[in-house]
Amino acid sequence: MDRRTFSRRMLVGGAAAAATGVTSLSLGAVEASSAENPPRTAPAGGVVRRLKMYAEKLANGQLGYGFEKGKASIPGPLIELNEGDTVHIEFENLTDVDASLHVHGVDYDIANDGTRMNKSHVEPGGTRTYTWRTHAPGRRKDGTWEPGSAGYWHYHDHVVGTDHGTGGIRKGLYGPVIVRRKGDILPDKTFTIVFNDMTINNKAEHNSTNFEATVGDRLEVVMITHGEYYHTFHIHGHRWADNRTGILTGPDDPSRVIDNKICGPADSFGLQFIAGERVGAGAWMYHCHVQSHSDMGMAGLLLIKKPDGTIPGYEPHHVAGASEPKNTEEKKAEGAAEHRH
Repeated sequence: MDRRTFSRRMLVGGAAAAATGVTSLSLGAVEASSAENPPRTAPAGGVVRRLKMYAEKLANGQLGYGFEKGKASIPGPLIELNEGDTVHIEFENLTDVDASLHVHGVDYDIANDGTRMNKSHVEPGGTRTYTWRTHAPGRRKDGTWEPGSAGYWHYHDHVVGTDHGTGGIRKGLYGPVIVRRKGDILPDKTFTIVFNDMTINNKAEHNSTNFEATVGDRLEVVMITHGEYYHTFHIHGHRWADNRTGILTGPDDPSRVIDNKICGPADSFGLQFIAGERVGAGAWMYHCHVQSHSDMGMAGLLLIKKPDGTIPGYEPHHVAGASEPKNTEEKKAEGAAEHRH
C-alpha cells in the first residue's frame, strides 16, 4: 500500500479501547519495524485527501467523533498528516445540538474556524466541509524563519454547551492530530491519552484506560489535556526527550530527557520510546503525578508483554489508580469525624 494513502489503524488500548473501534486517518501509513531493520520514516507531504467525519451521541449520554456512522469513540480518531498535506473533512452532525470541528496547530481560514461567531458550526442533521492545510518550515520574504506545521495537535468541538464548546469537550468531543515532517521516525503503535478534568479519555473512578504492546515496539503517545485542571504526565520505567518528537537526534542533542511533564488545559505534546527498553516487560503504570489526582483514579497501565505474550507480575484485578485500603484506625477516625459534623 502507498504510504501516502489513508490507513485506518486500531488505537490499541486493551479490551476497553478495542471495543470502541477507534481508528486513525493516516497520510503516511505506519508499518511495524523490527529490531533488525531501521525504523520507517515519514514521506514528503503535498497530498490532498477527503475524509468523512461524524459527531454522534453515545449510549451513555456522552458525545464522540467517528469516521463511520455508529462508530464514534472517545477520544475521536487520530488524524495523521505530513507537512504540505491538505485534508477536506466533510463533517456531519448526527447529534440533537449544534456542533463543530475546531483544530489546533494547522492552517485554516476563518470559514473553517468551527465557531458560532463566524457561523462555521453545523446544526443538527447538517453537513459542512472543513479544510485544514499544513506547511513545511521555510524562510519568509523578510528573512525570518517560519516554523512548519509538524507537531502533536488536537481537534475539538467549539459550540456545544457554550460558545467555547465546554459542554462538548466535557462529553467527549475531542481527538488527536499528528503532523509529521519528512524523515520523522514512524512508530509501531500510537496511543492517545487525554486528561479531561479528572478523567482519562472520559473514564473515571478507577476505570483505567490500559494499552498493550510487546517489548521492542516503538511506541508513540499523544498527550492532551482538557478541562479545568493542570496535570502532569508520568510513565514508569521509560523516558523521552523533551522536544518535538521525544527522540534524541544524536549524542549532541541538548534536549532534556524527562519522564514527567506538566500539561495544562488545551496543551498537547507527543513522544516516542521503545517499549521495555532496558527495563523489560511488565505492567508499567502511567498517571498524573499530582498526588490527589492519581489517588482519585487518574492512572492506567502500559501492559508490555514478552514475545510469548506473558506479562511478569501482572495482576489484572489490581486497579492502577486505587488507593490503599483503610485500616481499622483510619476507619474509626473517619467515623468520629462524620459524627462530629
